[in-house]
Order: sequence, then C-alpha cells, then structure tokens
Amino acid sequence: MSFIKTKLIHLLKQIFPSSYTELAVFLFFLICYGTLGTYIALHYRIIFDSRIPWDAYFSFDNKAIVMTGGSFERHPLAYYFFNWIREFSLMISGGKMDASFRLTLAWLSNTAISLCMVQIFKYLKNIIRLPLAISLILILFFGLFSTSIILSFTPENFTYTLLLLSIYNYYAAIKLRKEEKIPGSALTLAGITIGGLTITNIVKVFIPILFEKDLFRSWKKFGNAVFRVILATVCFAFLYLLRIDFKYQNIFSKTNQQYEKFSNVESIPDWDMILSYFFGGSILFPSFMTTDKHNMKGFDFKGLLMEPYSSAFCYAFVIVLLVLILWSYFKNFRNKLVQILVISFVIDIVIHCIMRFGLHTSYIYGGHFVFVYPLLLGWLFYAYRSEPRTISFLTVIMGIMLAFLLTNNLFRMSDFFQFLETYYQ
Repeated sequence: MSFIKTKLIHLLKQIFPSSYTELAVFLFFLICYGTLGTYIALHYRIIFDSRIPWDAYFSFDNKAIVMTGGSFERHPLAYYFFNWIREFSLMISGGKMDASFRLTLAWLSNTAISLCMVQIFKYLKNIIRLPLAISLILILFFGLFSTSIILSFTPENFTYTLLLLSIYNYYAAIKLRKEEKIPGSALTLAGITIGGLTITNIVKVFIPILFEKDLFRSWKKFGNAVFRVILATVCFAFLYLLRIDFKYQNIFSKTNQQYEKFSNVESIPDWDMILSYFFGGSILFPSFMTTDKHNMKGFDFKGLLMEPYSSAFCYAFVIVLLVLILWSYFKNFRNKLVQILVISFVIDIVIHCIMRFGLHTSYIYGGHFVFVYPLLLGWLFYAYRSEPRTISFLTVIMGIMLAFLLTNNLFRMSDFFQFLETYYQ
C-alpha cells in the first residue's frame, strides 16, 4: 500500500506544481487564459453551439468532439474521455448546455493548457537545467503561441493531447536521465491515453524506449522492451476493437475516406501551406478569412479560417525559428533527449507535410507538436551555457521574436473578437 501511495505522490508532484515558482507559472497562465476563456464563454456562443457541429473557427469540431469524442478511426478512445468531460460540465450547468456549460468546458481547457505550461517549465528547469530567467522567457514565448491561446478555451482532442504529450515527454526524460527503463504499466497507460485521443500519436509513446541504456547491447533488455511495447499495443488494440464491437474492417474503410478527403486539397502551393500553416500557423497567427458553412440540417453559419501569410516579416519569423531549431538539433545531435523530441516532430512532418494529410488546415494539429519548439530552444541555450556572448545573442533574438509574437497575436486576436461580435453573440 505504501508503494502505491509513494507512486501516486510522485505522479501528482510531476503533473502539478511542486514549487512556488511552478505554482506562480501555473497561476499566471490560469489567470490569463481563464480571463480570455471566461469572457468568450459568457459573451459568445462559439465555444459550444448545439447547432454547429464543426468548423466554427479554424476547423475545430467542438460540438462533435464534446458529444462523441470525434471519429473513431482517428480518435479511437476519445468517446469515453469526452463522456466524462460532457457529463461533468452538464452537472455544473444543471443539465443545460448554456453559458455555464460553455464556461465549464473553457475552464477545463484552460486548466489543461496551464498545466501543460507547468510541464514545459519543469522540463526546462529540471531536465535542461536552464537559468530561471531563460526558462521564463521560453515559457512565455510558448504561452503566446496561437495553438496555446486557442486551445486554452477550446474543448478539443488537441487540448488534452498537448497536455498528455508534455507530461509523458517530461516523465520519459526523467527516466532516461536516471538511466531507468520506462515501466510497462506507464507505457500502457500512455499508449491508451495518448493514442486513444489521436491514434497516430501512439508511435510517439514508444520513441523513448529506443534510447534506454544498453538496449541494443543486451538481449535481455531488448526482449523486455519488446514485451513492454507488445503489452501496450495489445491493451490499446483490445480497447480500440471493443469500442467498435470488433468490426475492424470499418477502420480501414473510414481511414481511406478520411485520407482522401483531407489530403487532396489544392488551394495554395504546398511550400506556402507548410510555412504558413504547419510551421507558422500553430505559432504565429496569419490573417483570417470568413467562410459560409452549414450543418447539413438547414442551419447556415459563418466559419473562420487562417490565410497564408501576407507579410514578409511573418515568413522571416518562421524561418528564423526553424533555423534556431535546426541549429539546436545539430549542436545537440548526440543528446538522446533531443533525438526523442526531433523524431516525434518528424512523425508529424511526415503525416502533414509529406503525406499531405490535412495540410491545408495543419495549424489545428499544433497540439501534437508545438511543445517541441520551446524544448529545442532550451537545449540550444544549454549547448552554449559556457559561452556568454552566444547566450546574449540568443537572448536578444528571443526577445525580438517574443515582442513580435506578442504584438502580432494580440492584433490577430482582436480580429477574432470582431468575428465573434459580428456572428456569435
């Protein structure tokens, strides 16, 4: 019993703030995101409107996700998770899908993203061991990402996926830093929760296993790793098949339909979608455009989508950020924790940029990978910790980028509120 209690305490300390500094970070983002989400929930109906199943803003499927968890072939176990979210929100609102219901959904999202900020801050402070000032700059930079802002009030799979991936990467980094293996129980839990919300992310759960100490030098350790991966996969597969009554043929047919639907959009050049949407849109808001939508049942409404960048400064911002990320990767090439982050990121690059799945709206998938940016930037600072001039240069660059990000995203959020005032009061 004491063993379980100890494990539970360690888990709670990892997930929640465990120092005054971490608590301050959590409360800062909770207040900022909470103020934003509360205002939107109480004054506008865009967070949840029973008549609008999808695409009210940036192609998020709020109503569909809250009511069903999303399509089973992409979000196999999200149905169960969002049942809890929905029922809890209905309990708070007295069974009504009104402003109180929207407010509860917004605050659950706000809490999840604020806890995500704590996880990234813990990684920067405890794993990379950066000075407090640099850690705060990087966490503020991350907190101003368009993905962080939007998901802070959006009840979606991406919101909770971002939190779970952040928790798991921090947990895996702790284990690898101590040269310990990731237990089969933790691997199974991560596979079910992370893969259950979005199936492609289950691959990311297994990446840290590849970097366990002496994995490929000992048949015993290799066999144990294979067993843990098989255990996690079998448990996940069983729950997935149970969810669809073991009608596995539906998985392939629906997956092919979704791929055809979301990978054959020829709206703008691929290179522009990659820069403006995949790398840029999840961080730096471009301008927006309104579209005419309908719910297939006779109700017409307005949707909001992101446009490609129209400013050279926005392209320059994205390119500079990518240069810093690549610089960090090559400088820390032998660092296994950096390799884990990059391999995880490459999976999303392959899915969206090479296979072109959802490339035209790839900014909504930021919850799967944006946490990589502040961590790789943190490793870049770490690599030059003994070179004050380079640290000063990087700090100045980050300061300029932070100021531009803040100015741009605040300006674009004013456009978002104008859209809400016009169509969603």
